[in-house]
Amino acid sequence: MHATFHTGAEETVEWVFARDLLAEGLHRPTGTGDVRVWPSRSHGQGVVCIALSSPEGEALLEAPARALESFLKRTDAAVPPGTEHRHFDLDTELSHILAES
Repeated sequence: MHATFHTGAEETVEWVFARDLLAEGLHRPTGTGDVRVWPSRSHGQGVVCIALSSPEGEALLEAPARALESFLKRTDAAVPPGTEHRHFDLDTELSHILAES
């Protein structure tokens, strides 16, 4: 999963984490370190809390559980779990990253 947060007029913060983390977080607390996810309730509705932390700051996000579950079902239909490697060439991406350094 890739998330971009707009923190200012032109500033963005990008986070990348496994969609499995979100899927597991629908049902039980999961994650360690920079990304933690857990189910909760807010105003009588099921939500999933996503805590992000870095040296630059922290964020606590809430996503409606039903909307997140629907999103994950759509991503699973588009790219079934375990087939990500067919859609993403890690070696090529690393070559691009290292070339930019």
